[in-house]
Amino acid sequence: MSADPVPTELTLQQCAVQVHPADNVVVVRDEVQPGTLVKTPDGVTLTISGVVTPGNRFATVEIADGEVVRQYNQPIGTSRGIRAGDPVTALNMSDEVPVVRDLPGDLESPAPDYLPESERSSFLGYRRADGRVGTRNWILVVPTSMCASHEAQQIALRAELTLIPPEFADRIDGVVAIPHNKGCGCPDGSNVDVVLQMLATYAGHPNVGGVLFIDLGCEKTNKTYMEQHLGGEVETRFGKPAAWIGVQQCGGTQGTIDQGLKEIEAMMAEVVQVQREEASISELVLGVECGGSDGYSGLSANPALGFASDLLVQNGGTVILSEVPEWCGAEHVLANRAKDAATGDAVYELVDWYKKHAARNGATLGENPSPGNVAGGLLNITIKSLGAIAKGGTTRVEGTTDYGVPPSGRGLQLMQGPGYDQESVPGLVASGATAVVFTTGRGTTIGNAIVPVVKLASNTSITERMPNDIDLSAGGVIDGKEGIEDVGHRVFEFLHTVAGGEAKTCAERNMHREFQIWSPQAMSL
Repeated sequence: MSADPVPTELTLQQCAVQVHPADNVVVVRDEVQPGTLVKTPDGVTLTISGVVTPGNRFATVEIADGEVVRQYNQPIGTSRGIRAGDPVTALNMSDEVPVVRDLPGDLESPAPDYLPESERSSFLGYRRADGRVGTRNWILVVPTSMCASHEAQQIALRAELTLIPPEFADRIDGVVAIPHNKGCGCPDGSNVDVVLQMLATYAGHPNVGGVLFIDLGCEKTNKTYMEQHLGGEVETRFGKPAAWIGVQQCGGTQGTIDQGLKEIEAMMAEVVQVQREEASISELVLGVECGGSDGYSGLSANPALGFASDLLVQNGGTVILSEVPEWCGAEHVLANRAKDAATGDAVYELVDWYKKHAARNGATLGENPSPGNVAGGLLNITIKSLGAIAKGGTTRVEGTTDYGVPPSGRGLQLMQGPGYDQESVPGLVASGATAVVFTTGRGTTIGNAIVPVVKLASNTSITERMPNDIDLSAGGVIDGKEGIEDVGHRVFEFLHTVAGGEAKTCAERNMHREFQIWSPQAMSL
């Protein structure tokens, strides 16, 4: 008769991460089997009662029925009766969390500890006529509706292949189109306004050196509407080479492509004249995003990106945080970090608007976590949100803005917008982001049409499986080989090289040029 197997013995530090000393759960690094003995720092030995998969958690103490389960020193759910050593699951923890949203009337968060201008770092960027500094130099082809998107794609593809002389390759990043499915067949009002806003801010973006607009001619977002939106002529409005052609005016698809190529060839010589020049890192606008998150994202990649975000703010730069559905259950943390009570109220207004919007469409924000999120340990929206907002760092919230609208100030800014990556990242770019850092735990690959997107992995495994899609890894934090600050410094330094054109991101090399428009009120007619 064989002897019973000797149970595995581990220290808590060997098998799990305790995010905050006050937490009553820990997140496991690798799968932990039932019967494993885990010794805590205070000398208590726990027996794990069930399988705990990577990114999921077990209780370090008994959590009585009705007591809150804590991670990040915040409630993430309510216990249905959890013993020390039990895996925490949707069966023994409900999603109910107490959230106190009252703000003190005299709220006044301290300003960031800014570095003197003489001590701030710099990068080589493209300074535009409006004073902003870009990190790339694109010619952008803008279809004003879905009815001109095919022609826009064809023009951009052919121009990039045939019109850029080899001697200009280091002065222009290429010719890119932003096809989309909006612009007509929808009610007037905000539907049209959002499309015009997005297209105009992309055209005026500092990463764009020249722009060609294309309309069909009869859609709701044709030249007349765009110029009404801009309050002036398109060709002179952006302070850069710009032209407008129409499919109907050019005699159809082939005539439009031919004319579009002529327009791009004519503006090419002027676009390549701009040279990179030294600029303070304070001119950088960073969009922060997460997608394909796992249970490690909020422990490694997101707080490391948050540390880099703090460094940029301290250098006088701007950070834009969005994905409002992924603040649900954590909005009080952001609101209490606002510079004053009015700004804190504005944070709540962003979340409350989104809750009403979701309800009108028969959904709730609690439905945001995907099956992949849940399998990776993000059991509910609160856990996901507490980890997601870590991307914004720890400095105070300076203001809020609408989707695709540039904020009025610098520092940490919050933008209204969806959690859906394909629409959220373009919103960050339209709001002025000249670089984006995108954290992922399960391997999201998307990029952006005109802005470099840096991929920061939360774990070593996905970095090794997808090396041509991941730029940086925060997996060392989970492996116990690096600290949050170590990774944060690496992210900040890599941003310098990307912003200055010394490095291309994996998404750029893979030619990920995604673009979509979030139009929350849209409906077909």
